[in-house]
Amino acid sequence: MPTAIEKKIETLREKIRKHDYNYFVLNQITISDYEYDQLLKELEKLEAENPELVTPDSPTQRVGKDLTKEFKQVEHKVPMLSLANTYNEEELFDFDRRIKDALPKNAKVEYIVEFKIDGASVSLHYVDGILRTAATRGDGFVGEEITNNVKTIRTVPLKLNKINSSPYNLSDIEVRGEIFMNIKDFIKLNKEREKNDERTFANPRNSAAGTLKMQDPKIVNKRPLNNFVYTLISTNETFSSHSENLEILSNLGFRVNQHYKKCNSINEVLNICHEFEKMRENLEYEIDGAVIKVNSIEHQNILGSIARSPRWAVAFKFKAKQATTKINKITWQVGRTGAITPVAELEPVFLAGSTISRATLHNIDEIRRKDIREGDEVFIEKGGDVIPKVTSVILEKRKKGSKKVNPPKLCPECKTPLFNPPEEVAYYCENTECPAQIRGRLEHFSSRGAMDIEGLGEALIDIFVNKGFLKTYADIYDLKKRKDELIAIERLGKKSVENLLDAIEESKKKPFDKVLFAIGIRYVGTGVAGKLAGSLKSIDKIEKASEDVLLKIEDIGPSIAKSVKQFFGKKTNLEIIDRLKNAGLNFEMKETGTAAVNNNFFTSKTFVLTGTLSSFTREEASEKIIHFGGKVTGSVSKNTDYVIAGEKAGSKQTKAEKLGVEILNEDDLLKRLKDAERGRV
Repeated sequence: MPTAIEKKIETLREKIRKHDYNYFVLNQITISDYEYDQLLKELEKLEAENPELVTPDSPTQRVGKDLTKEFKQVEHKVPMLSLANTYNEEELFDFDRRIKDALPKNAKVEYIVEFKIDGASVSLHYVDGILRTAATRGDGFVGEEITNNVKTIRTVPLKLNKINSSPYNLSDIEVRGEIFMNIKDFIKLNKEREKNDERTFANPRNSAAGTLKMQDPKIVNKRPLNNFVYTLISTNETFSSHSENLEILSNLGFRVNQHYKKCNSINEVLNICHEFEKMRENLEYEIDGAVIKVNSIEHQNILGSIARSPRWAVAFKFKAKQATTKINKITWQVGRTGAITPVAELEPVFLAGSTISRATLHNIDEIRRKDIREGDEVFIEKGGDVIPKVTSVILEKRKKGSKKVNPPKLCPECKTPLFNPPEEVAYYCENTECPAQIRGRLEHFSSRGAMDIEGLGEALIDIFVNKGFLKTYADIYDLKKRKDELIAIERLGKKSVENLLDAIEESKKKPFDKVLFAIGIRYVGTGVAGKLAGSLKSIDKIEKASEDVLLKIEDIGPSIAKSVKQFFGKKTNLEIIDRLKNAGLNFEMKETGTAAVNNNFFTSKTFVLTGTLSSFTREEASEKIIHFGGKVTGSVSKNTDYVIAGEKAGSKQTKAEKLGVEILNEDDLLKRLKDAERGRV
């Protein structure tokens, strides 16, 4: 029998859970802040006096004390597939036709239409009503555990409500949903980061996804994360309908978006999609479309899934948000390669979750093609709801004072005369000591796709460059000699500096191809870096290789070969590489793990990648294929074994079909990679 103290503790927990549900899920205030704090303090005191009674589902256990040094892998029992997208009415009608063709004749088809929340997908696993694990989507088959961070989100129950009348066994369930930030919370967070000279987030989705991968749950707890759930899964039960599942989830204590609609025809679905698009501007959170699902679970099971996505669901994507504003000025910024890019300085305008004050204009040809001038009123939108761009000029609003622009003659940063190579649009600053190029090279070197030095971002690089601590990326590995000076910098502190220096030390383990990409040779992206490293095996051999030798390497053309020779022809670059060698970075291929990748699906096969992949870039996919012994080429021929086709695959897929080359989609690729990692043939 529970003791009196156990009963008191559990009573307090139930009260706090109830108030949390009312406030965070139902948006109802049922207790004052003071009274709530008193309940929590009383519970904390009783648990401190009786530590053996502390349980993982207690409200006091939402914010852990331990840092997450490594995010463990979690295999999804049921794959978290991505949705196919539709962009117009015709594609939606095609979806409806495919559904009806695949189901038995006279089957009554119902659809559920929901908001497509623009957030980060999450999987929540509950056993006996207690949150066991939370995981990211990952590649759809394997995600990363983020339980400690998700527990800080008050809309995620640590313990589920009991449903006595449920006909289902809910003792072991998986619940899926989206983690996001409300727009006003996102704006507030960015203002705080600006005030602290920290880099701001591009949009609420990025801020939510980034927060979920932070190591310290105490910091995550300060971020205003929110969530909705929309899927209930049990490997032991067969549910009746999606709409019933949403009701069950709500009764269990989850936050379910109540804007979902049940429709009996695709015409009704279309009307709801248009209604949702009109509602978009007035919501507290970002949505980028509507999700349409077949309601009957029996029908869902009949329809099944293709490798990439379920056949019974589709996303109807809304048009990119647009806004109008004025171009106050056109400025020019210098990149790490010295390329000068025009930027529109705008009257600030709020668009798709953030305030836009700048937009890229790409190059002078783009400016002339669209006839963009200073003082013009323009339409702007976010490409993929992320990157701001000027789509067109509102010519009827053009005033006499609008000014055409021409490329500058001198570098806007260091005043060096600019150079425009023949047959190129871009203009370049050829001064490698240009401060803007130094900052750009440092940001590239420390970025996630290169050396992945966590903590060394734009804000810190600016500080270190201004203080003269960093002039080349080799200086990064000498920062440990300045530890006391770094600690003395305002807002850094001992712990932050130690974490940064640990991350710098950890980066020395990066393989040679990553280092080669990081040093920033013009035209050498991740794929080319992998080809060079794989063929010549060491930095010394690459340095000594003639252009003819380089041109014999697959996918290495004249521009790349010339750029590589120019890079190694400069004494300053060789001196920097010598310093990096002495610091302990990898400058040759390590012949390890060869046996582990023999006799798998990729070995000795030739692949061509086309279209857009959602799980990684084409360069990253190429790296993985090459790692497992495959070859990646740029064009389809009769010697091609497979074409990997992402979204909006074009002529390469068409050519593959004509030649009879087998075509794989992204999920096929992910499954094959997963099998190769496990050592399967």
